Amino acid sequence: MSRAVADLLTILDLEKIEENIFRGRSPQVGWQRVFGGLVIAQALVASARTVEGRAPHSLHGYFLLPGDPSAPIVYEVDRLRDGKSFATRRCNAIQHGRAIFSLSASFQIEETGLNHAVAMPDAPKPDALPSEADMLERFGALMPEQIRRWFAQERPIEARPVDLARYVRHAAGAPEQMVWLRATGPLPDDPAIHRAVLAYLSDMTLLDTALIAHGHTVFDTDLQIASLDHALWFHRPFRADEWLLYAQDSPNSNGARGFTRGLIFSHDGRLIASVVQEGLIRPKSRVG
Repeated sequence: MSRAVADLLTILDLEKIEENIFRGRSPQVGWQRVFGGLVIAQALVASARTVEGRAPHSLHGYFLLPGDPSAPIVYEVDRLRDGKSFATRRCNAIQHGRAIFSLSASFQIEETGLNHAVAMPDAPKPDALPSEADMLERFGALMPEQIRRWFAQERPIEARPVDLARYVRHAAGAPEQMVWLRATGPLPDDPAIHRAVLAYLSDMTLLDTALIAHGHTVFDTDLQIASLDHALWFHRPFRADEWLLYAQDSPNSNGARGFTRGLIFSHDGRLIASVVQEGLIRPKSRVG
């Protein structure tokens, strides 16, 4: 197991400090704010630990304030409902006495029913795409410094973009992209861990899709960019340590907000999850 994956699993293993109250921490890697996907994943873990016999099928979260990586995050879970088939939880993530994130999650017993799904779009297989190390060797000199540093650092999730030119030049284009993602090492067999890791990676690259139409990336320093809300639906079993295709598009951007959607497919073409997110996209000259 890679060190980054081991660290992520440790961070996702929240400390229980009281009934319905848990404490999490952030990796100390020099980030100015807590990665949104980490807060989503930890809030899901906290909520799931108050539910028995049911797995999460959907979650909806709002980012309220930037998270402070140097301080622990306290997760308070409210048991809203326990029905025969479904359970509902609300979880607030708190730092310095204020809520920074609020999550609602629904859990369901395992049931059978009607079954259909859209087909996975055509995309090169991940093995046919360069690894992150290959990308740096072949295109690193052409990449902006911030993008080159991102690909060079050790991370728990490996990314193989289908469109490599996206990370080399800032040309405006159709606001859509596909990225293969997976954990950089094997994960335990517990499905709850794989769901938490999927929640973590579901925040990766998504808001960046809205910027493609304007020739920007999330690494551009002249924009203020932040996730505002995030919704995730789990459809079918999966493993997050196997390749997952994240097919994304952005139908709309206006009012200093970008709206993005994503479908996540297993390597063998099964639709396993759907994601929707809206984020703040504001020129810094207008801040304040």
